[in-house]
Amino acid sequence: MLALDAATPELLRQWTADGTLPNLARLRRDALVLDVAGPEGLEVAATWPSFFSGQSPGEHGISWIDWVMPGTFREQRMRGNDFAHIDPFWLAMSEAGRRVAILDVPFAAPAKRLNGFQITEWGAHEGLFGFQTTPARLKRVIKRTWGEYTAPLACETLRLSSEEYRELADTLIRGITSRGAMTKALLADGKWDFGIQVFTELHCAGHLLWHYHDTSYPGADPVSLARNGDLLREVYIAADAAVGEILSAVDPDTTVIVGCLHAMQHTCGASLLLPQMLEGIGALRRASRAATAPGRRGPSRGLKGRLKAAYHSVPPAIRVPFYELRQRINRHWLRRGEPIDIEPSGTRAFQMGFGAGSSFSGIRLNVRGREPAGILTPGDEVDRFCDELRQGLGEFTDPETGRRLVRRVLRTADLYPGARLDQLPDLLVEWESDRARGTTVVGSGAGGVWRGFSERTGMIEHSNGSGRTGSHRLQGLLFARGPGIRPGTIDRVIPTVNFAPTLTRMLGCEFSGGSGQPIPELLQGG
Repeated sequence: MLALDAATPELLRQWTADGTLPNLARLRRDALVLDVAGPEGLEVAATWPSFFSGQSPGEHGISWIDWVMPGTFREQRMRGNDFAHIDPFWLAMSEAGRRVAILDVPFAAPAKRLNGFQITEWGAHEGLFGFQTTPARLKRVIKRTWGEYTAPLACETLRLSSEEYRELADTLIRGITSRGAMTKALLADGKWDFGIQVFTELHCAGHLLWHYHDTSYPGADPVSLARNGDLLREVYIAADAAVGEILSAVDPDTTVIVGCLHAMQHTCGASLLLPQMLEGIGALRRASRAATAPGRRGPSRGLKGRLKAAYHSVPPAIRVPFYELRQRINRHWLRRGEPIDIEPSGTRAFQMGFGAGSSFSGIRLNVRGREPAGILTPGDEVDRFCDELRQGLGEFTDPETGRRLVRRVLRTADLYPGARLDQLPDLLVEWESDRARGTTVVGSGAGGVWRGFSERTGMIEHSNGSGRTGSHRLQGLLFARGPGIRPGTIDRVIPTVNFAPTLTRMLGCEFSGGSGQPIPELLQGG
């Protein structure tokens, strides 16, 4: 199985049809084509654990790599240990005596023992574990043969020049080429029952190079586009070449599955406006504003207040870097997380996780008995508030188009019941996603200020300072070919949770513990 992380199904279809991706086109001609989708309303951090565990998000508890620390109003980047409770399907294969080769599957914890090998985060879009291998000695072999990973490990940029975008694409292509060569070499002995490699470079390319493909993107620089061409297309072509090299060494009777589990398209929605929207409808009170509200005890009283006043008298050029350093220490070294900007006593709901420009956002409710200063009583009060919230968010429109910003609001408990439901957002906001949203740091910066309007709040706005022009979508696409797999298409969307029980059953292994169901069309005899 070769996964093109966050590739876009529409582009895979277009470029396999017109000859841009000849190796994938050759595979597609004789393959079963499957439309797949990650967990509805949740992000890529939920897609991969659902894929390799066969569990729904309510069962594994992962929705995004930043989460609200239990019993606090602080947000923290998840650690590798937070994924350790999730058993991937290849452990069942290994325990049944099958030999497995697991290469860079996102968010998959390193196995302590394995019948085969595992490479973890030689190159990763979001690193949690660091570069590790099972067995440990394989790490030395990889470093000696292929060296350190060369493509960017952090997919976050601000303003880049035309030359820097060119270099970014080139480094991603070098990463793909090295990854393909490594995969082919490590699988060369052919004594494998299951192998998987994930080309994470397409994920970063989709985030940072989308505007080079979609030339109508707000603020796109025509001079830079003319100079560099479609850089995203070049990365896809490199991935196609790497896939072709790997498959050239695969026995014709081997079952091959290639494609993406989720996708990338233009940034959209109004996620950056959500805190202001919640504040405007009376669901959220910010701590930064509550501290100076009339009648409240201000920061000037007492020793603590005087220290705060002295701190805020320091010039911003000195104060801001100091604050950022303190937050990094709290977040990455002391694991204390960052405080969420809310006043709990006046907040019934607040934003939880997900990146800017995604088609969904999460909301957590301030529930009595779960949160340390809960307000809402579970049951009827929560139900009434959810209805009120849904109505209030529905009042906001896009001042440029007049269309509503929010398409719908979903209750997570209706979608993903399970023992770890409380670790997920309580509500999922689906944004209107047709219109691309710009950023202030790409090209002319057109469309970089996001705006919303309601009669109750008037105009609200927020500047998008992210360098990402592409954001996640749930849809994926896979091509499957092998003995017993009939070419054609499946007329339904396959949830990612169904692959763990399917792949294990293909090798005659038992797999349990998840809610996924085998995919008959991938099994011999159906």
